[in-house]
Amino acid sequence: MNMDFSNALERVVEKLESWYTEGLAMLPNIAVAVVVLVLFAFIAKGVSKGIRKVSKRITHHNQLASLFATFGHLFILGLGVFIALEVLDLEKAVTSLLAGVGIVGLALGFAFRDGAANLMSGVIMAVQRPFRPGDIVETQDYFGVVERVELRSTTLRLMTGELVRIPNRLVFENALTNFTERKRRRVDLSVGVAYGDDLAKAKELTEQAVGDIEHRIQGEPVEVFFTGFGDSSIDMTVRFWISYSSQKDYLRARSEAIMAIKSLYDEAGITIPFPIRTLDFGVVGGEPLSDHLHELKILPREEAQRREPEQPIAH
Repeated sequence: MNMDFSNALERVVEKLESWYTEGLAMLPNIAVAVVVLVLFAFIAKGVSKGIRKVSKRITHHNQLASLFATFGHLFILGLGVFIALEVLDLEKAVTSLLAGVGIVGLALGFAFRDGAANLMSGVIMAVQRPFRPGDIVETQDYFGVVERVELRSTTLRLMTGELVRIPNRLVFENALTNFTERKRRRVDLSVGVAYGDDLAKAKELTEQAVGDIEHRIQGEPVEVFFTGFGDSSIDMTVRFWISYSSQKDYLRARSEAIMAIKSLYDEAGITIPFPIRTLDFGVVGGEPLSDHLHELKILPREEAQRREPEQPIAH
């Protein structure tokens, strides 16, 4: 028993001595590795600042600039760690570390694939800049003003006041309409006139009424097109362009156009008819209603006054 303990103790001492000897031999390499790590830490800090400045000039997106700066910082630090391990002759540790990073990255990719897709979509949109905060857009059946553009989501304030947060993946992969990018918008307004009215005069009055609308772009002509024969009117579409910075500009222009058209039509005797229904009696059609009053048991007023009131007929 004493022999076994002595042998074990001797082996431990020999192992410690070998580690001590190897440690002394590795001191120069350790010193070099520490210097490499410190040097790469300073380099990573400088690269991070440089990437942040360049990214801000290119994208004007603070979060994206911070993301690029962080990636650059981590990449330089990781490169310094691998070089330091090589200096210490720890090639096996480097291989194991690379394999572990690959496995961890693959697992994280499966676990957070939606988040990664939103992040990548946010990065691409930050570079392309299809819209900016303050723009009026429509996407995913939501219509509102862009409040915030983040790397993972976009926040809209609807015209009714609610805030909607939409994942960037959905914004990037689906159709998006930006109403304020060109600072102008076309107003399409439908109106109808009676069949008996003069169409040329109605068109002239419509162009005159819309021509004085506030915010209308003077360089763009007012367009009036007759579109069809309606049930009780001849329909036409009025189109004109306005300067557009908010949804109120669009609504105000439509409202002013409707009021101006109605006012000129009233002055000129142009009728905007309401829906009319014509009752046709008989197979052939076009027969006077008076020829069928007796079938409906409708009597003249004088005779009805001489009779006693009858019970109402249930329909």
